[in-house]
Amino acid sequence: MDKPQLIWQVVASIPKGKVASYGQVAELAGLPGYARYVGTTLSRLPGGTKLPWHRVVNASMKIAERGGSRMLEQRHLLEAEGVVLLGEKILKHHRWQI
Repeated sequence: MDKPQLIWQVVASIPKGKVASYGQVAELAGLPGYARYVGTTLSRLPGGTKLPWHRVVNASMKIAERGGSRMLEQRHLLEAEGVVLLGEKILKHHRWQI
């Protein structure tokens, strides 16, 4: 199986209302040290994808900085699932624990 598919499988398994870091996704996909690759892979998803890309955040439990309206879209999608943000930071109890 190729690397993007491994990443997509992990992202698809993140439960609603939970978030995982790029590094956590990389580790679970068997790709330790590939956090940036996870971000690049998710940034290339087509619009309208069913994959819950919005559940992946940076190691500081914040929505990763990026241009355009994707940050706002991610925040709205997370909030719609009940994820609580205090300012820019996602509350710890929303972190996906395996």
